[in-house]
Amino acid sequence: MANGGGGGGGSSGGGGGGGSSLRMSSNIHANHLSLDASSSSSSSSSSSSSSSSSSSSSVHEPKMDALIIPVTMEVPCDSRGQRMWWAFLASSMVTFFGGLFIILLWRTLKYLWTVCCHCGGKTKEAQKINNGSSQADGTLKPVDEKEEAVAAEVGWMTSVKDWAGVMISAQTLTGRVLVVLVFALSIGALVIYFIDSSNPIESCQNFYKDFTLQIDMAFNVFFLLYFGLRFIAANDKLWFWLEVNSVVDFFTVPPVFVSVYLNRSWLGLRFLRALRLIQFSEILQFLNILKTSNSIKLVNLLSIFISTWLTAAGFIHLVENSGDPWENFQNNQALTYWECVYLLMVTMSTVGYGDVYAKTTLGRLFMVFFILGGLAMFASYVPEIIELIGNRKKYGGSYSAVSGRKHIVVCGHITLESVSNFLKDFLHKDRDDVNVEIVFLHNISPNLELEALFKRHFTQVEFYQGSVLNPHDLARVKIESADACLILANKYCADPDAEDASNIMRVISIKNYHPKIRIITQMLQYHNKAHLLNIPSWNWKEGDDAICLAELKLGFIAQSCLAQGLSTMLANLFSMRSFIKIEEDTWQKYYLEGVSNEMYTEYLSSAFVGLSFPTVCELCFVKLKLLMIAIEYKSANRESRSRKRILINPGNHLKIQEGTLGFFIASDAKEVKRAFFYCKACHDDITDPKRIKKCGCKRLIYSKMSIYKRMRRACCFDCGRSERDCSCMSGRVRGNVDTLERAFPLSSVSVNDCSTSFRAFEDEQPSTLSPKKKQRNGGMRNSPNTSPKLMRHDPLLIPGNDQIDNMDSNVKKYDSTGMFHWCAPKEIEKVILTRSEAAMTVLSGHVVVCIFGDVSSALIGLRNLVMPLRASNFHYHELKHIVFVGSIEYLKREWETLHNFPKVSILPGTPLSRADLRAVNINLCDMCVILSANQNNIDDTSLQDKECILASLNIKSMQFDDSIGVLQANSQGFTPPGMDRSSPDNSPVHGMLRQPSITTGVNIPIITELVNDTNVQFLDQDDDDDPDTELYLTQPFACGTAFAVSVLDSLMSATYFNDNILTLIRTLVTGGATPELEALIAEENALRGGYSTPQTLANRDRCRVAQLALLDGPFADLGDGGCYGDLFCKALKTYNMLCFGIYRLRDAHLSTPSQCTKRYVITNPPYEFELVPTDLIFCLMQFDHNAGQSRASLSHSSHSSQSSSKKSSSVHSIPSTANRQNRPKSRESRDKQKKEMVYR
Repeated sequence: MANGGGGGGGSSGGGGGGGSSLRMSSNIHANHLSLDASSSSSSSSSSSSSSSSSSSSSVHEPKMDALIIPVTMEVPCDSRGQRMWWAFLASSMVTFFGGLFIILLWRTLKYLWTVCCHCGGKTKEAQKINNGSSQADGTLKPVDEKEEAVAAEVGWMTSVKDWAGVMISAQTLTGRVLVVLVFALSIGALVIYFIDSSNPIESCQNFYKDFTLQIDMAFNVFFLLYFGLRFIAANDKLWFWLEVNSVVDFFTVPPVFVSVYLNRSWLGLRFLRALRLIQFSEILQFLNILKTSNSIKLVNLLSIFISTWLTAAGFIHLVENSGDPWENFQNNQALTYWECVYLLMVTMSTVGYGDVYAKTTLGRLFMVFFILGGLAMFASYVPEIIELIGNRKKYGGSYSAVSGRKHIVVCGHITLESVSNFLKDFLHKDRDDVNVEIVFLHNISPNLELEALFKRHFTQVEFYQGSVLNPHDLARVKIESADACLILANKYCADPDAEDASNIMRVISIKNYHPKIRIITQMLQYHNKAHLLNIPSWNWKEGDDAICLAELKLGFIAQSCLAQGLSTMLANLFSMRSFIKIEEDTWQKYYLEGVSNEMYTEYLSSAFVGLSFPTVCELCFVKLKLLMIAIEYKSANRESRSRKRILINPGNHLKIQEGTLGFFIASDAKEVKRAFFYCKACHDDITDPKRIKKCGCKRLIYSKMSIYKRMRRACCFDCGRSERDCSCMSGRVRGNVDTLERAFPLSSVSVNDCSTSFRAFEDEQPSTLSPKKKQRNGGMRNSPNTSPKLMRHDPLLIPGNDQIDNMDSNVKKYDSTGMFHWCAPKEIEKVILTRSEAAMTVLSGHVVVCIFGDVSSALIGLRNLVMPLRASNFHYHELKHIVFVGSIEYLKREWETLHNFPKVSILPGTPLSRADLRAVNINLCDMCVILSANQNNIDDTSLQDKECILASLNIKSMQFDDSIGVLQANSQGFTPPGMDRSSPDNSPVHGMLRQPSITTGVNIPIITELVNDTNVQFLDQDDDDDPDTELYLTQPFACGTAFAVSVLDSLMSATYFNDNILTLIRTLVTGGATPELEALIAEENALRGGYSTPQTLANRDRCRVAQLALLDGPFADLGDGGCYGDLFCKALKTYNMLCFGIYRLRDAHLSTPSQCTKRYVITNPPYEFELVPTDLIFCLMQFDHNAGQSRASLSHSSHSSQSSSKKSSSVHSIPSTANRQNRPKSRESRDKQKKEMVYR
């Protein structure tokens, strides 16, 4: 070498020895040993023998010392010694080309052997044919043995090869660990290279003292073993030898062994370890970190770019610090590795600042070729990397659960309208502190408006982009720890069945991922609810609920046919509305006061235990200013202990038990707490309900799980002493305490009330039915409004009662559950009426359903409209005749679900034809319902309701003459007829004066279904509603003449916070649909008739909604200036009727008479609210078994059809009352009577 020929200083004869002498001399000098020998060997004046002698001494001395004396870690070998870089490079080249030669030689020999064997095989086959089979067998026998030996050998080789393949395969745990370990060690070797790059390219190092060299040696030994496994497992050895990873091993592993042998280190080509970074994406896939194609592609691009960059920088660092070999390494320059990295980056980007550049010829030549590939890579990879990073989902993270805070997942139809409506109700201020975080999951990123909405609620709302059909996305939103999952439906879609199918698939995916999650989903079509029952983990008992919009929408409309305005009242009850105060004495003032009421639940105080439901209801209304309409009853019997039932106005036969859950109508959740805190000892003399709070006598705070144990320790039933000290406590009570604990939810109970609670409980125990009594009265146990413990005296259940025979007649039949009237299936041709037949029928007091639809329209599900009107708690003569006016092609598609209901007729035609409307006597109907099945097929939202609006305006513009005779219409809407219109008993004594007939269509009671809320402005031409007014503030909605499906959105929030609310609403509006009935309909898609038995007839004993007239009848004395509270108490005490609202004329507050017949809804008016004679009172009435034989009636909930026009439509038989002379004494007397009732 240029400056490595130190041996040239000696004579020619000793040149070789001189070179060796100088190399060892350099080591001795580095270790500060044998300085004299070193100096003598370096001098050039001696003779050849002295030089040789000096050389000999210099060789032996350092070899002995090198074994026992440590050398310096870093010694530049090019200062006074010889470079050995070629030895390191030669080891790699020999390994590579030597192995390549062996592989090629083996392949050549194998090919020649194969050719020879092939020729020999043909010769042996020819001999076999010529010599015969016997000779051939004897000749080939040794050959067969050799083939078996070869097969055995191949099998052994194959097994070793398979074992090696398993060891390096990522399909097994061992393989994955090995692959990850190799990659980690490769990165470790690269880090060691980065550390050593700060040292000279070639330096002297002692392996035994150099820690980094020892670590690098250990890494490369492992790489060598892994290389052997890969070589054994490789199918094509030649291709394996030329792989990138193999080349990396060739140029990094052998030099390490050379370093140990020569006690020196050469930085060399160790930078090639950076090429291992190319496998980074594979490693992350093995670890299940990368799952999406975009993330894999991004990591691939980054790893290729970075590995190429680092590898090229390593080559520049090597050649620039070493110099060109043909220039005797004199043109080198000192560059650090990271300066080379910088140089490569500015070169790839074509910036080229010029502050750092290559000086060596090798470096410049490399830069010429690198800039071609590097520029191409930079220009293609970098934009793609930036695009992938920029296109990453903005909402693609994962939800982090907050300790102590629940979260729900909302998915499905996520739009600005649906989300804003949901958040407005879910986060309403009238609810208690909502400590729930809402996580929205949708596969489309939100638009700017929706994004702004999320930002306004950023403290409680998060959005993530993804799909619930993807388990990875479900894991991102932590669905397994979510409190519930809510699925919103697109109410305005063109294909409701497809939308329901999508939501059902979402339910399946979520339940498949986490079966225990509670799901509340919206469904559009009733018949699609049956598919949810096919999901194994779907369990309505555990809180899963399906809110069927068609079922509830048509149920609300059906209830409006029985009590007009009820749809508005119920919709306002489960929607959260803030109180809007109006000072002016207008109808909006009283309407908005009622709108602020909502439905709440709360456990009743122990002070109510043992009292009847009407007594508690009256006390809550008068004393606590709360309206309780229902309770949740849980049977204490083992066979039905787990079943909870909601009893709506169950009557005076039911006694309140400990831990009873009450359903209240109130304006605030805090108000309902009064029912829980009420204590007779502390609050009996309080007149201000706001002062009713947790009382001082409840000194002990009892938890729900320990209350009865503390009661049991606190007092005895008889003596009041503790159970431990008491000897008189009966064993029966002790044994029943556990039953009590399991049977009821608990509330706080004071020690003073302890013995009272036990006494009430023990008094209840003997009334439990014996087996014989259960058999005799078994029907009442399943009745929705009766208690299995306290049985009402029911004439239907008395043996020998004639009513059983009457109910079991051919005329009066019910479905198998006893919940609905039923008849044998009828062909549609038998119910079709022509115009002449309809006119001759002279229909009156019926329901006209105007429906728009054709053969291609989506089905509405008219069964949900008919079922509430055919509930079995109506007597047969009370059923309103239903007449459908519409396309016969559409009604044929619906008829399969309607053919089992009695009193149904069809008039083929169109609701826009006045001739068809006159034929069905629309001016004599009790309600006209306008529906459309074509609403969602129109893109323009303003035109979606055009048919319904046109039909409504068409009816209102019609004129009628007054020549009907005795069949007269009711211009007051639903004024209860305490008598029959065609009956000679028509007199004020029976509760109703003869009303003038309807002469204009404006007075016809109509309810119109709308899709778009803003279209409500077109229904009434005389109102002053602003187009931007919310639906619930408009006059048509307040009057109950318009209904939109959007009001049902609030049910999602209401159901989440209290699943009993949905059960209560469904019980009220569907006429008695139960999960058992839905399962039956899912099997047969139709109601099944059944024989009338005491058990099924007992199901008729449930309350229903009706309207009570104050114009005449037993409450006429309260109609003119009386208090609503007095009416409430009188109706409750006398008839077990629960009043909950008023349907008042719009202009009743005006002093001057008005011709307007429009009415509006007032929900839960206060006790002091003044009544007017024209008011109609919403009430919950008990089923009266004797109403079928009596005409004297209290309420008008339906007009009879012509076939039964001589029968009353009332529920309760009420004795005649005096006329208007019997007024309340005075306001003072009423107040006095009220106070006495409260104290009592």
